[in-house]
Amino acid sequence: MRVAHVVRQFAPMRGGLEDSVFQLCRRLKERGRFDPYVVTLDRLFVDTQNKLAPSERIAGIEIRRLPWLGSRRYPLARGVLAAIEDANLVHVHAIDFFFDFLAWTRPLHGKALVASTHGGFFHTQFVAPMKKAFFHVATRASARSYAAICASSENDFARFSEISPPGLLLVENGVDVEKWRDSCARSPERALISIGRWASNKRIARLFPLLAALRRLNPNWRLCIAGAPFDTSLAQLRQSASASGVESHVTFVEAPSDTTIRGLISDCRFIISASAYEGFGLSLIEGLSAGLCPIVSDIPPFIKVVKRLGFGVVASFRDPDADAAGIEQAFSALTAVQRQACIAFADGYAWPSVAARFERIYDAAIAQAQSEAKPRRAH
Repeated sequence: MRVAHVVRQFAPMRGGLEDSVFQLCRRLKERGRFDPYVVTLDRLFVDTQNKLAPSERIAGIEIRRLPWLGSRRYPLARGVLAAIEDANLVHVHAIDFFFDFLAWTRPLHGKALVASTHGGFFHTQFVAPMKKAFFHVATRASARSYAAICASSENDFARFSEISPPGLLLVENGVDVEKWRDSCARSPERALISIGRWASNKRIARLFPLLAALRRLNPNWRLCIAGAPFDTSLAQLRQSASASGVESHVTFVEAPSDTTIRGLISDCRFIISASAYEGFGLSLIEGLSAGLCPIVSDIPPFIKVVKRLGFGVVASFRDPDADAAGIEQAFSALTAVQRQACIAFADGYAWPSVAARFERIYDAAIAQAQSEAKPRRAH
């Protein structure tokens, strides 16, 4: 069975969404029942001037790239219909043009449709009232064409429950828990690492006043920022660190490989994120798989993780001195048991069980589409 995974950005773009799609395709190929390929746009949002190859294979996964028009918030790519022609099922990742267009054109293409929410389009407060109106009208209508809407987090499940789509399921993202597993420092270290895309919603600049406050309590605190630029550059981050007087105590690593990140983690005991919004929080779970203790902003996906763990720090990132006091206290309470608890927590998101669940969802969606396609008996 051919499954087209339709996603607006994919490799060489790096990020949580892209990694989730790559890992799902990889695991499906390994299991052997479904043959996945990726349909995506032919230009990266961080480099719209240069076109990528129209087709390519990465790690054995076929990629088909489409020309597009418009903004990166809602890129238009009608060529998707030709790209999915040989698919038995289409899995749309995120809520965007592809989600709507493939729903509206389902009478033409007749494919079984499944979608994963990946946070929807609520990652920022940009035109929030318009987003809410669009969600309750257009997204509600489009969702009716999908056999399953897979909410990528409990937060997404609650939001999509507002529009009551048929087939709404909670299917949290799988995580590659092996690549950094059990790799953080075994001794207590006053070292923090931030992992992920350098995007405005990650609010990385808020980490620097916090580091300054931590160093007032103990001068051994240090910070590593590992990720790839999106709408925030390395120069901007350096300027923010300099403004807080901590640039010499921050290590910046641009576009690191997984192997490089594993080496960086080996000197750290905490993973930190000041993100204003996360659909799921993939990097956090990956960090937990290394044994890192979480220091996170007060958003629902992060609060859930800290509550379930029973330790870690939920910080405001508005009062550096108060947050620093809480982190110093968490450092004093670090134990080997906590380290193992983080690893065990991350194991619950391992890909094998998630891929198996998606296979069952695909089977049901294909059966439903076949049933709908059967001609009705004449009376």
